[in-house]
Amino acid sequence: MRVLLMGNPNVGKSVIFNRLTGIKVIASNYPGTTIEFLEGSIRIDGKKLKIIDAPGTYSLIPSDKAEEVAVNLLMREKTDLIINIVDATNLERNLYLTLQMREMEIPMLLDLNMIDIAKEQGIEINTTALQEEIGIPVVSTVAISGEGIQEIRQSIRKIVKR
Repeated sequence: MRVLLMGNPNVGKSVIFNRLTGIKVIASNYPGTTIEFLEGSIRIDGKKLKIIDAPGTYSLIPSDKAEEVAVNLLMREKTDLIINIVDATNLERNLYLTLQMREMEIPMLLDLNMIDIAKEQGIEINTTALQEEIGIPVVSTVAISGEGIQEIRQSIRKIVKR
């Protein structure tokens, strides 16, 4: 099973990747480029899942080589699950990519990262309403501290069992 971590640049994808995979990491260059992506694996309920940390992108219409690599990782290879990591302090900008990927009908989990900073800024997100509105599971994380990583694992477990 192939799980792709997608999101805008600087939303904490690599920290989430490291929290999920631990030290089982391989850095690879996308064929024909010098742009790296990380690949690791985890086991959930005896199933091995390949986790890929794609370069950041703002949309599925790439504007530079890094975005092109991210889009190619999504479009050219079978993806079983997208974990879309967004900056909870800037949902308007981040949800554009979410909605584009939602149209692809690939199972997806939305991770509201940096939820602690959002709360400090007075931003309250009704995750239940958001989940109902976009039709995918939503979790909240603080990647730096590891808060919410277990919820990601539990959500993956539920999606894998479907």
